[in-house]
Amino acid sequence: MAVYKTKLVKKEIVAEGTMAFYFEKLEGFDFIARQYMTVTLLNPPETDDEGNSRCLSIASAPREKHLMFATRMRDTAFKRTLKNLPVGSEIKIAGPDGLFYLHKDISKPAVFLIGGIGITPVFSMLKN
Repeated sequence: MAVYKTKLVKKEIVAEGTMAFYFEKLEGFDFIARQYMTVTLLNPPETDDEGNSRCLSIASAPREKHLMFATRMRDTAFKRTLKNLPVGSEIKIAGPDGLFYLHKDISKPAVFLIGGIGITPVFSMLKN
């Protein structure tokens, strides 16, 4: 699995209790809509038993300029640190990994029943 360092470009509230974080997409970096990455905070000011890494679905489409991850902002050391991360801060990302498959027969409709933060892998697919 490939490991990269990238910088936070922008962060925003996208729903109640949910934030999106945009990171630089490195030249030549490629992924498939519906994949995830392991996001690791570098030298966080606090940590807890859950550690400094989380697996987050990539919510941006492969053709977009930035890598975007959206997450529900639970009260954990990781999420508090991520929320307060200044623009320009570096993180480590590993991957991409995983696949969430959709049938390949375009003549057949597909129905998604999703809720909450479960939208992130599907959002990437819809924007693709």
